[in-house]
Amino acid sequence: MPRAAALAGRQVDGIIIVDKPAGPTSHDVVALVRRLSGVRRVGHGGTLDPFAGGVLPVFIGRATRVVEYHLGDDKAYLARVCLGARSTTDDLDGELTPTDVPAPQREAVAAALDRFRGPLVQTPPDYSAVHVAGRRAYELARAGQKPELKPRQVTIRSLELTSWEPGDGERPVATLDVRCSAGTYIRALARDLGERLGCGAYLVGLTRTASGPFDLAAARPLEDVRAALAEARLEDVLLPPDTGLEAWPEVVVSDGELAAVARGQVIRPQARTAGAAGLVRVIGPHGRLVAIGRLRGGSLHPEKVLVDVPAAAPAARP
Repeated sequence: MPRAAALAGRQVDGIIIVDKPAGPTSHDVVALVRRLSGVRRVGHGGTLDPFAGGVLPVFIGRATRVVEYHLGDDKAYLARVCLGARSTTDDLDGELTPTDVPAPQREAVAAALDRFRGPLVQTPPDYSAVHVAGRRAYELARAGQKPELKPRQVTIRSLELTSWEPGDGERPVATLDVRCSAGTYIRALARDLGERLGCGAYLVGLTRTASGPFDLAAARPLEDVRAALAEARLEDVLLPPDTGLEAWPEVVVSDGELAAVARGQVIRPQARTAGAAGLVRVIGPHGRLVAIGRLRGGSLHPEKVLVDVPAAAPAARP
């Protein structure tokens, strides 16, 4: 489907919260948005595996400059964990090895979850994108090499067993509601739960229900995003670049101050936010985000500028 002609020449900056279906990669979604919008600078706020679905924030145009402020956001997931076998990839795409340990009952699984709440040392899956000696771990694993992965500190904010599918009695499936810090591998959580129970476990389904301030309620199905971009109905799906950063203080700048901010110059804004220090949203006279800045000692230091330097006004004729 060709890019809508109506988008040609338009400045497209903002965030689309995509409800990614299982199947396409996160890169596939970014490539689709890039092709239909005609904007080269498109990125996402955290990779989802192809078999996983749910919240995928996609940042477009100058909004890509604020991605870094979301990468450390907590995440939330609904994870379906199959017990009674191990997987080479810790999910349904790997080679399975059944165990001869009887499958646990629901009560035993619920009790085992307490071990995983709070701060946790977790080793990433062998099939992960972690760099090991200049190569991705999954590249080494696919080549038959065991990657030496360093454990990392993560935090499980909450972990609850929300449903139980007994199945055939040998492979029950538990659905877990997980809220965790950025960098947590849910595949590793499933793997480690299985090891804790002695029966093995792997991930058979995953839905990201929230990524920081973005949740499924605000997410749009991929087909809706495709249609909106193809028909140039940006207002249907595009959110402002500072969506999710509303808790930050804002500093409104005048036209003259805006020109300085656009050049990356430090200013002492006339409209100061009482008691504000640290990161702030810099709002232009038109009411839209123009920069992310840092207030220090009454001075505003631009960190990420999202506007061009205003064109000089033409000189008045004598």
